[in-house]
Amino acid sequence: MIETKNLTKKFDSFTAVDSLDLRIETGEFFGLLGPNGAGKTTTISLLSTLLLPTEGEILIDGQTLGRNRPDLKRKISVITQEYSMRQDMNMDEIMEYQGRLYFMPRKEIKRKTEELLDFCGLLPFRKRTVRKLSGGMKRKLMVCRALLTSPEILLLDEPTAGMDALSRRQMWNLLRQLNGKNLTILLTTHYMEEAQSLCNRVALMDHGKLEEINTPSGLIDSLGKYTVDQETPEGAKSHYFHSREEAISFLSSLDGQCTLRETTLEDVFVERAGRHLMQR
Repeated sequence: MIETKNLTKKFDSFTAVDSLDLRIETGEFFGLLGPNGAGKTTTISLLSTLLLPTEGEILIDGQTLGRNRPDLKRKISVITQEYSMRQDMNMDEIMEYQGRLYFMPRKEIKRKTEELLDFCGLLPFRKRTVRKLSGGMKRKLMVCRALLTSPEILLLDEPTAGMDALSRRQMWNLLRQLNGKNLTILLTTHYMEEAQSLCNRVALMDHGKLEEINTPSGLIDSLGKYTVDQETPEGAKSHYFHSREEAISFLSSLDGQCTLRETTLEDVFVERAGRHLMQR
């Protein structure tokens, strides 16, 4: 279990994360959502101890996490937005290097490498250097590297950024399988479809503050399960309804081009972001 209490990170006069209180259960797939600058990546950096908090604390299974707790840090693996791998190494070399950093026995490194590369569908490409891998293969290799030490918590910062649609769906399936093995996963993403498809719960952040924690379906229901998109002279406009009957009744009163569909988490995000922009 991950818990943050009053977690705050300031850079001089700028507060990147502001009094964040989170509780993520063991085995949960949890999402951090918000616009650029919301504090998502800073939160991941704090949870990985790359950054230290200005105030507050992080608890892993009830124990305070810090750089002086290698036993707790070993429970956590991080996959960053950037491809942080040597371009001239092949997959086996990347995995061996990672294992040696954690003082793993060589036989264990080889066994786990075989198992993980096979699990991610990378065995046929194991001798390719990183520079010759596709973006999707690099992301999968980063997952393999992160899982080598058998972590209990996986922190993912925009794991499918830059991927094509097929590679993204493959990554989703991989993450679902990992979560099915009771791996706790914390995800930041700008792809709302990704969060809606994968996450048990999501937290909405803005300007470092926690706004709401809910299930994707709970957030959608609060806006309205059905959406009518209307083309107007000013551009597209969306109207939200809690029942299909209300949506159809409204739709029948409209002239011009309009459509009825189910509301998505992206609609929630756009509505919230638009409301914030109007308030500033």
